[in-house]
Amino acid sequence: MANIGQARSTLADAADARTTAPGAATGSGLHHHDHHDHDHDDHDHHGHDHHDAFERTEMVRIAVVAVASAAVWFRAWEPFPAVSVIGVLGLLIGGWPILKEALENVLQRRMTMELSMTIAIVAAAAIGEFFTALVITLFVLVAEVLEGLTVGRGRKAIRDLLEFLPRDVSVRRAGSIQTVASETLAVGDAILVAPGGRIPVDGTVVSGNSFVNESSITGESMPVEKVAGTRVFAGTINQSGALEVAAERIGRDTSYGKIIEAVERAEKSRAPVQRLADRLAGYLVYFALGAAVLTYVLTRDMYATISVIIVAGACGIAAGTPLAILGGIGRSARLGAIVKGGVHLETLGKVDTVVLDKTGTLTFGRPEVQRLAPASGITESELLDVAAAAESRSEHPLGKAIVDYALKAGRTVAEPQEFSYSPGRGIRTGSDGFHTLVGNRLWLEENGVVMPSSSGSDGTSSEIYVSHDGRFLGRIEVADTVRPEAKRAIDALRAMGIRTVLLSGDAAAVAKGVGAALGITEIEAEMLPEQKLAFVRNLVSSKRTVAMVGDGVNDAPALAEASVGVAMGSGTDVAQESADVVLLGNDLVRFVETLAVARRTRGIIWQNFAGTIGVDTLGIVLAAFGFLNPLLAAAIHVVSELAFILNSARLLPAPQKADDRGAQRKTGT
Repeated sequence: MANIGQARSTLADAADARTTAPGAATGSGLHHHDHHDHDHDDHDHHGHDHHDAFERTEMVRIAVVAVASAAVWFRAWEPFPAVSVIGVLGLLIGGWPILKEALENVLQRRMTMELSMTIAIVAAAAIGEFFTALVITLFVLVAEVLEGLTVGRGRKAIRDLLEFLPRDVSVRRAGSIQTVASETLAVGDAILVAPGGRIPVDGTVVSGNSFVNESSITGESMPVEKVAGTRVFAGTINQSGALEVAAERIGRDTSYGKIIEAVERAEKSRAPVQRLADRLAGYLVYFALGAAVLTYVLTRDMYATISVIIVAGACGIAAGTPLAILGGIGRSARLGAIVKGGVHLETLGKVDTVVLDKTGTLTFGRPEVQRLAPASGITESELLDVAAAAESRSEHPLGKAIVDYALKAGRTVAEPQEFSYSPGRGIRTGSDGFHTLVGNRLWLEENGVVMPSSSGSDGTSSEIYVSHDGRFLGRIEVADTVRPEAKRAIDALRAMGIRTVLLSGDAAAVAKGVGAALGITEIEAEMLPEQKLAFVRNLVSSKRTVAMVGDGVNDAPALAEASVGVAMGSGTDVAQESADVVLLGNDLVRFVETLAVARRTRGIIWQNFAGTIGVDTLGIVLAAFGFLNPLLAAAIHVVSELAFILNSARLLPAPQKADDRGAQRKTGT
């Protein structure tokens, strides 16, 4: 259609919205508005005026063509028998944008649908069928408006993202509360967020208690309780109590900023399937023109020839493909997954193997007490009190886990008078003349403690042995905790027919224990980063489409080598930069849902491909044999095109609710 090129460039260049929408500023100012709100409002106002003027022009053009069609049909004024003056004027006014784009395409040596439609309109007028030419033009213009509305919805979704953060922020500075512009925020600022306000930064709650709606970032529908020490994300809504937040990431460094950058990148990038759509559109035009020439040679029927040119249309895939990719990436962002480009979304849709790191990916990456196993005659409380007191000065992660467990259990942790640490073995503490040993089995045996012959452990956790004054008190099992959603995610991947592999640098017994709990049968343990890289490389070289999910620096090489790398949001910056997809909420179920969205996107694009080829082939055959007149051919062209575009539009994320869009713009009131 005449504006298909414009529609496609609108999608490809929708990132230009950055220049007119909040967030256009560079540096840390993701949500930086113009320095003066008045200027910003004027800018937006002029942008809306331009858009409204464009719509008015289109409506006037449609009205002129419609009136001209009626006048020609009823022969209202025909001073010349061979030429319809009203018809010519109507075609010049209504067909100008179609003709203009066709000429531009000719100069660029591009074969597009605009050129074929121009040929059809000119041919119809040349044989005196001005009414047919006008109605074809009318169909095209109406379709342009409908396409513009659909594509505009995708662009509006980006503007909604950009306008989602507050302009003014309440900050505690120099002992007083000040309201400052969001672009002046700095890392470390103490930001006050009132009930109903939007959180402007990524950070940690310093004080306060509230529930926060994080659906815009993590996709989680239920509000999440926030207390001191918990993390919050920019763009989320504080629902109940007041919060004071220490800013850790601002502007485009926030999770919200990364979502917007990902969508902007996606709009600029062209996935292989999109390039295929452009090539296919050109081939279909060549095919239609060739079929038209053959039809005329064989039948000498100009009506059938024009109908062949009109009925063929690849506009649906030309505009529908980038619209589907934009919709898929936008929907993934709503789920809490940043997809860094259309090419990665397409690859996700073809994934048949998922390789998962263990620590920090399938587990939380922090040790927790799993079991207390006191010796005969010793209570669990006695064992825990002695161990926690000994570990109270320890910096070892396992020792900290024991102390945290004791504090959460409401126990009082005493301070030892003496403390010494033997690396790789354990600690020795002393109080009131008694000595406590806490460490591995060898450490206690070296110090003459009589140990039981077997611990009875399955080897999936680290065992901490405890003795006091030479007597064995028992052992404490500490292990990393499996993420509660990991089992559901693995089950869902299996249901999708995707092969899952667990890679871990941990001991074989620990890795196998986690794998067994999650139902993963392929497990590779005690792997160094270079071994993980080699494993992923072998999978890719064996023609597998591999998604690697990890979170640490040691995962970065494998993430980069995989067909598509997926980093956990809690992971290191190195892992996130190496990855093609970042999970903001650390929820593996969201990753599975993103895989499903990618598959659905790919499916819809191929539906459009198959549908376009099928409709065009059938239409060309019917038109060539005289079963379609030019009007019916134009109707089939436009209806099929809109059907394919609307098919792609199903992927666009639902618009924000009015109460969300109109929520408070200030955090301090």
